Amino acid sequence: MPTARAERAPAKINLTLRIVGRRADGYHELDSVVAFAGVGDTLTFTPARALSLTVSGPTASASGSIDDNLVLKAARALTERVEGLKLGRFQLAKRLPVAAGVGGGSSDAAAALRLIARANRIALDDPRLREAARVTGADVPVCLDPRARIMTGIGEVLSDPLGLPKLPALLVNPRVAVPTKDVFAALRGRFSSTEAATSAPWQPRAKPSRTRPKAGAVINALAERRNDLEAPAIEIAPVIADVLAGLRALKGCKLARMSGSGATCFALFTTAPAAAVAARTLRRQHPDWWIRATTLG
Repeated sequence: MPTARAERAPAKINLTLRIVGRRADGYHELDSVVAFAGVGDTLTFTPARALSLTVSGPTASASGSIDDNLVLKAARALTERVEGLKLGRFQLAKRLPVAAGVGGGSSDAAAALRLIARANRIALDDPRLREAARVTGADVPVCLDPRARIMTGIGEVLSDPLGLPKLPALLVNPRVAVPTKDVFAALRGRFSSTEAATSAPWQPRAKPSRTRPKAGAVINALAERRNDLEAPAIEIAPVIADVLAGLRALKGCKLARMSGSGATCFALFTTAPAAAVAARTLRRQHPDWWIRATTLG
């Protein structure tokens, strides 16, 4: 009996997001500090002769057609680049909200590539794996090795991992899907300067370091930055402004911001218990929202 392997597909959170321009091919250039959450989807892989995918879980019904799923797109992209690739059956437990600014589909695709790579003894830094991630989607490369980084270009240029501390957080989605293309269309060319932002307490590090900046210093530096897509997303889905107002009113909230193109928003706290209490408070106020206490890092 073939052995099944499971891989987490964590939510990707844009702690900051500057849109600095638009290329001739229609893609937008960005500059973003990205972290990953302790919540996400789970992908299971069992070696088999044929490639297949089944999707279950609380948000499976919103995830679209199986044939269009990025898990299969990623697997096919790698098949085109690696001769004799061993494939198999994927089972996706979908828990993250869809079209929500947390890179759920991209993280699922990256998890698929990691699972296939392990089954075929392909290194994570193999150029063929990286290229398959790139052609699958702009956010897939950063999800391939899910650690906090700075993304530039259209998302394919990645820094070394950042030395971020664990940041207690609350993720909230009002269960409203916001198509990314609509948000970029509403941006209407309002681009940020290409000049670097003020100095930050985090730095890309090629090698692990025992010293990390304090959470308070990181939150203060993040507060000096913004998400350029927040205002246009609110034009499309005004409920995002309600989510942000609700988060900012919570006790202990140090910073609240939208992630990616929305509608998921996050709030940062200095302690995990404070984030957990805030989650309970907000669930009482909005029982229909998707609310998760977690850590980012």
